[in-house]
Amino acid sequence: MRQFPKIMVAVDFSDYSLPSLKYAHQLAGKLEGTIILVNVFNERDVRAIQYALETYNPGLCQKSIDDRIEERRNHLDELEKGAGAQVTVVKKIVRTGVPHQELLAVIQEEDPDLLVMGTKGRSNLADTIVGSCAQKMFRRCPIPLLSLRPESK
Repeated sequence: MRQFPKIMVAVDFSDYSLPSLKYAHQLAGKLEGTIILVNVFNERDVRAIQYALETYNPGLCQKSIDDRIEERRNHLDELEKGAGAQVTVVKKIVRTGVPHQELLAVIQEEDPDLLVMGTKGRSNLADTIVGSCAQKMFRRCPIPLLSLRPESK
């Protein structure tokens, strides 16, 4: 591990996102590391927007997708603020594609030392124990992966 590790935090804006970022912040503080905050706009959602709007108004379709990407960038800023001013986020990345594939691509490009992510994302129906993206990352992630589950109530 590097002297000043890079910690990548995958967020989907579910209830797991803020706790994941706060935990990564604690680690980064103790290890004098930095954080890369990553969100993936699922291509399935992009296709749904395209299906709904492309034949109606192609210009509105692309504007709607661009607006949602900008909303995600703004949400990353809000998440960073919610985690506290002391969080050292050096990069915020929003990608579009298949979530686990895009996370793996960011790992290749940014070369982090650790990935932090929640065990579940947006859906509470399918894959009830561990989310499908998390399952795929557990199998394919080339770096250590720290998964966080919700606190007991």
